[in-house]
Amino acid sequence: MPRRPIFDSQSELAAFTVKPAGNCCALCEREVQQLSRHHLIPREEGGRHGPTADLCQPCHSSVHLLLDNKELARQYHTIEALRSAEKLQKYLHWIRRSRVERISNRRRNG
Repeated sequence: MPRRPIFDSQSELAAFTVKPAGNCCALCEREVQQLSRHHLIPREEGGRHGPTADLCQPCHSSVHLLLDNKELARQYHTIEALRSAEKLQKYLHWIRRSRVERISNRRRNG
């Protein structure tokens, strides 16, 4: 059975899509060279056409390392929720004081 889209119109979707000014990561709020698009509701959980946020590579990689797709879809589908996620607090404290542009951490299997 196909999943019903979360948003009925493009304008509803645009209202929830996070686009920071310049090259600023929506999660750690640092100015960086490159951003990647993070689906706030993972594509595998029905978020293919859902809201997105521009994250730096270290944040994007760490979010997927520390939180699984079901958690992201159910509990952490907004930037505010991600910022308050207990599993990300130590990482966010570190990255906000760092100048790191890329990080090599392996995603967990599963």
